[in-house]
Amino acid sequence: MLRAFIRLVDAVNYRLGRIVMYGIFAMVGILLWSSISKTFFLPSLWTLEIAQFAMVAYYILGGPYAMQMGSNVRMDLFYGEWSIRRKAWFDAFTVLLLIFYLGVLLYGGLGSTAYSLGYWGSEPVSFFAGLATGAEQVGRLERSPTAWRPFLWPIKTIMCLGFVLMLLQSLSELAKDIIVLRGEEI
Repeated sequence: MLRAFIRLVDAVNYRLGRIVMYGIFAMVGILLWSSISKTFFLPSLWTLEIAQFAMVAYYILGGPYAMQMGSNVRMDLFYGEWSIRRKAWFDAFTVLLLIFYLGVLLYGGLGSTAYSLGYWGSEPVSFFAGLATGAEQVGRLERSPTAWRPFLWPIKTIMCLGFVLMLLQSLSELAKDIIVLRGEEI
C-alpha cells in the first residue's frame, strides 16, 4: 500500500511538474508584451500583476516536482559522505519538520482563501466543508487593490493546491525513507 501511494503521488507530481515547467514561456510572453506595450502603446495595467500570479503558480506547483527530482537546495558538507541508511534517517527527520511547516502554510492558505471568498469567520476548514455540502455560500469576493482589480481567490486556490501537493510529496519522500530504513527496495 505504501508503494502504491508513492507511485500515485510521484506520478501526479511528475506529470504536473512537466506541464508547469513550460509556464516560464507564458511568463516571458507576458513580460515581453509588458515591455512592448510600455514602449510603443499605452501601458497595460494587467501585465505586471498577471506575471506575478504566473510566477506564484510556477513556483508553488513546481515545488513538488523539484522535491521529487532532488533539485532542492541541500547542504552537502557532511551529507554527501554519509551512507544511504544515514541519509535516510536524516531525511526522515527533516521531512517531518517540513510536513509540520507545510501544514501550517496550508492552514494559513485555507484561511486566506476562505477570506477571499467572502468568509469572515475564524474556521476556514468548516467553511470549505460547508461549501461542499451547500451549508455555506460564497460572500463578497476579495479583489486586489491595484488599478486592474483582479479577484484573488484563483491564485490563493492554486497556492493551497500547491501546498497540498507538496505535503503529499513530502509524505511520499518520508515513505521512501522508511522503506530504505527497513532495508527494502523502493
